Amino acid sequence: MRAVVIRSAGGPEVLSVEEVAVPVRREDEVVIDVVAAGLNRADVQQRRGLYPPPEGASTVPGLEVSGYVADPGRSRFAEGDAVVALLAGGGYAEKVAVPAGQVVRAPDGVGLEEAAVLPETAATVWSNLVTHAGLSEGDDVLIHGASGGIGVMAIQVSLALGAVPHVTAGSDAKLDVARSLGVRTLINYREQDFVEELRAATDGRGADVILDVVGAKYLARNVASLATGGRLVVIGLQGGGRAELDLGALMARRASVAGTTLRARPVAEKAAIMSAVHDNVWPLVASGAVRPFVDRTFPLDQVAEAHSYFDAGKHTGKILLSMR
Repeated sequence: MRAVVIRSAGGPEVLSVEEVAVPVRREDEVVIDVVAAGLNRADVQQRRGLYPPPEGASTVPGLEVSGYVADPGRSRFAEGDAVVALLAGGGYAEKVAVPAGQVVRAPDGVGLEEAAVLPETAATVWSNLVTHAGLSEGDDVLIHGASGGIGVMAIQVSLALGAVPHVTAGSDAKLDVARSLGVRTLINYREQDFVEELRAATDGRGADVILDVVGAKYLARNVASLATGGRLVVIGLQGGGRAELDLGALMARRASVAGTTLRARPVAEKAAIMSAVHDNVWPLVASGAVRPFVDRTFPLDQVAEAHSYFDAGKHTGKILLSMR
């Protein structure tokens, strides 16, 4: 089968499509004929040598796919079922073997190809905003990186739950994506202070929940942006991984800070997350309240071009790799 191989750490030029062995299904796994795979920042970090796959995972990049079940094993699926899956690796390939618990039926309301961009973002957003941070109706939520895959999913889920999203992005064009979804507080972080803008929008309260992909660079300002009892969840380190935390400011707000990752979680945890996504997010997709945002689709042979496009930082929503 064809799959993407990372020849060495570096830029997009280190990616090549090669013939590799078909994955051998383990007892608890399902084999999927891949239709499409979503491109995520984790794939880029793996390419750069900064985010190796967990022990035992495929070295082929790719954390989410859509496709048809080729070998269901002893799972609840049947051959030919249309599914999506959350992976620890292996998605940039024509076939992938996945623990059955991380596979769910594809949602209604969208095409199978574009559904490939949903598993990673839906799992990340639901597990962090809802399961961990307890986002609920009426909460103010600050979402950094409004136009990325995580950002647009977080906005849509927040609105569907009756929460009030406030967002940041680095250009007016990217903020237009959030505006089109119904967000009112649109903060250009290059020109505005998000702490001041958020407090003005919330009558001085701040955010009940903050979803942050920046990390160290924003830590102090994120804490300053929290409402009493607020919850800051850090899911990315685009702005560095080390910063000083003012515990006094945190305690004064009776607030909390958490950091999470998804890729290296145990299979049982990822299975529980995907079950929650199936039960809670898929109905929102079927109703149209949540929809995938695909910026561009590249054929697998153009994986280097897809990564170059991602690196340029001008995309909104997700980038898709098609196997067909």
